[in-house]
Amino acid sequence: MIKEFKEFAMRGNVIDMAIGVVMGGAFGKIVDEIVQILMRFVAAVTGAVKFEDLAIKVGGVDVTYGAVLQQIISFIIIAFCMFIVVKSMNKVLALGKKEEKAEPTTKECPYCFTEIPIQATRCPNCTAEFEGYNNPVENK
Repeated sequence: MIKEFKEFAMRGNVIDMAIGVVMGGAFGKIVDEIVQILMRFVAAVTGAVKFEDLAIKVGGVDVTYGAVLQQIISFIIIAFCMFIVVKSMNKVLALGKKEEKAEPTTKECPYCFTEIPIQATRCPNCTAEFEGYNNPVENK
């Protein structure tokens, strides 16, 4: 059982997931700090009001909505940051891919300049023979 657990724990997917969780936690702390900075800026603009303290009096009860507002702003910032990360990764991955050139399926007759199948040894239009001319079967 210990051997099976060791094999499971050392799989690539489990290690990748563990790294992702740790990186996600660190990323979350960075985003929290960005949110706090933005909230201080908004509080300065709105007259030093803390969002956590925002509330509406309904009947004699304070209904606080500031924390929800702060979480919505936090979500928007996280979503934007993830968008930037994914967009950047897509650009990097696109640079790494090389465009594969497709093998040609046609060639041009050197006499009448008509496009003909690559394996043809005689032009169907001008009936010229051209053994070996750009013929992949003969060049192998």
